[in-house]
Amino acid sequence: MYGVIYFFPNTIVKTISENKVSVTDEGISEGVGNVYDAVVVVESLVRNTTISIGTGFVYKIDGDDAYVMTNHHVIEDAESIQLTFTNDEIITAELVGSDEYADIAILKIDKNDVIQVANIGSSVDMEIGDTVFTIGTPLSKNYAGTVTRGIISGKNRMVSVSVSGYSSDWIMNVMQTDAAINPGNSGGPLCNVNGDVIGINSLKIVEDEIEGLGFSIPIEDAIEIANHIESGTEIIRPYLGISMLDLSASYDLMLAGIRVDGNVDDGVVVYEVENNSPAADSGLEIGDIITEIGDSKVSNIAEFRYNLYKYEPGETVTIKFYRDGEYDTVKVELEKNE
Repeated sequence: MYGVIYFFPNTIVKTISENKVSVTDEGISEGVGNVYDAVVVVESLVRNTTISIGTGFVYKIDGDDAYVMTNHHVIEDAESIQLTFTNDEIITAELVGSDEYADIAILKIDKNDVIQVANIGSSVDMEIGDTVFTIGTPLSKNYAGTVTRGIISGKNRMVSVSVSGYSSDWIMNVMQTDAAINPGNSGGPLCNVNGDVIGINSLKIVEDEIEGLGFSIPIEDAIEIANHIESGTEIIRPYLGISMLDLSASYDLMLAGIRVDGNVDDGVVVYEVENNSPAADSGLEIGDIITEIGDSKVSNIAEFRYNLYKYEPGETVTIKFYRDGEYDTVKVELEKNE
């Protein structure tokens, strides 16, 4: 048994588990104990009425403040946010900031309210088949602190999700697990058997014929976003200046008065070009079908946006498109998305 704690000026971040445990016939209770009291219920309120419930966990103490990580979609419509700890203490949290595309939100509370700080582990070290567990608040506060166990079923899964209300308009790089993840588990930790947090639960594919498909954001990605949010550093994404529809959105294309050439199978259709935008300056037009951005082919809006956001404002990107029976390319200098 050993422990390592890194000390920075006025900052304490636990990064290595205090106990090395293994899976036994008795289960993983020791590992659960290493993180259990760091997990909180996250309630979003509007006019003092709860509108959504999720989960979060304390991951850092800095000076007099403690920081809690959860999902953006858990708190996005909240007027106020309350945290309930395992000792039933209820604390009002301050929203430091959040990012809708990364689905990460950071909350701040007084360090004296904290019972336990979670250890931050490594998703990179995890292999398919490794045992993991989650702690969360499925369905309601009545089930707060629910522990479910499973394995890492897959890594680097590219899963389409909805961010702006349009179906599947963004792609997230996530880990897949068969540990039960239900409504209310969002924002909770995915842990290795030692109780080190290796991911933050974010979404689940729910269909009648699908079971055991849970997804978690790798903790390295989550911490990178958290550092931006805490420091106030703006997360800058590029601006192109177009609105798009998937080729499969035939009804919406018809309403927009756009006829699509049946010779093109994949791509996104431009149905609006903003004036004085990079897209307008490059010559892109309504009805163009974008099939590639840079070296990446795109089949839908989610793939297009995912590949676009790999670039920085000020960079020039080549876009391949189909118009009037021919393919062509344009170079577009991207701007900052205000």
